[in-house]
Amino acid sequence: MIATRRALLGGFAALPLAAALPARAGSREAEAALEAVFAEAGPPALAAGIVTRDGLGWAGVRGVRRGGHEAMATLEDRWHLGSNTKAMTAAVFGRLVQQGRARWDMPLVEALPGLTIDPAWAATTPDQLMRHRAGLLDAGLLDQAWLIAAHGDQRPLPEQRVAFAARALGAPPAGPVGPFAYGNGNYIIVGAVIEALTGRSWEQVMADELYAPLGLATAGFGAPKGAAPWGHRGGVGVDPAGFADNPPALGPAGTAHMSLADYATFVAAMMGGAPDWLAEATRGHLLTPAVGAPPVYAAGWGVGRAPWAGVSGPGPTITHNGSNTMWFATVLAAPERGVGLITLSNSGTAGQQACTALIQRLAALQTPA
Repeated sequence: MIATRRALLGGFAALPLAAALPARAGSREAEAALEAVFAEAGPPALAAGIVTRDGLGWAGVRGVRRGGHEAMATLEDRWHLGSNTKAMTAAVFGRLVQQGRARWDMPLVEALPGLTIDPAWAATTPDQLMRHRAGLLDAGLLDQAWLIAAHGDQRPLPEQRVAFAARALGAPPAGPVGPFAYGNGNYIIVGAVIEALTGRSWEQVMADELYAPLGLATAGFGAPKGAAPWGHRGGVGVDPAGFADNPPALGPAGTAHMSLADYATFVAAMMGGAPDWLAEATRGHLLTPAVGAPPVYAAGWGVGRAPWAGVSGPGPTITHNGSNTMWFATVLAAPERGVGLITLSNSGTAGQQACTALIQRLAALQTPA
């Protein structure tokens, strides 16, 4: 079964922010919050963690891997991250910039040589795509016909992504350049750029530049298989061997999966916990909105400010939601303060309610710096 385009691909939405940031929630209080939200929202499973720059500090999990079955979800299980993959794709591009293999201001005509690109895209850069400000709209590109065709496409994934880029960039932008307009197509093209610059698939580059150096041993792509939770739609478990995720070609926009602890390692790195992996200048660029643009979105992260987020007062926040309608993931972090939250569920609808409510409750346990 294929869901509607909007439902299947999911998207970014700003989280309601509490008045205090979770920094040192006591395990007893955090466990109580997890227990209460799990009972109220009723997803098959719900997991949560509090993160510092050293990684996962507190973690908890409730529920079952598959509705109607007895196998319990565990802290070692892998969870689908949906659109939270975008921040990882952006970080990988940042790694290429560090290595001198890419530039933030590299025009697409240079990044995708040999591709026939409409002159209106001449000055467009991957950085604009990662910030959803290039004028690219999903409407007419990521429609039901594309989704169905992409699921059956047997071509190598780099060929599929460059074909998508050719179609998207072969006509002028459908939207205005500059204003924020969230779209998954932006990140498919960024994936194609990464593949063109490296000569390797996005999946291979992710493994080489992110999974391996950060030690994310559980990380992979698509619906987790084997001894892992199933995603659920309408309360029914979806077999990972079937149509349990977006088409693989959409990977750079939203197909990563991993354990809670491994995702916490990535979040910690984005808060400055892995300076040898991501230079401070690179991290700062990825987490800073474009100059002159409303502070809504950076590169793979929704951004804002809150009184609780700074070391001694207001500071920046980064956040994102991810879902393929069968899973839900939410992250909220304060890089300056070095603390963050993760909530994960193997349900789309009930999971969204649970993940959002749980982050708010965990936040309420803490006091501002």
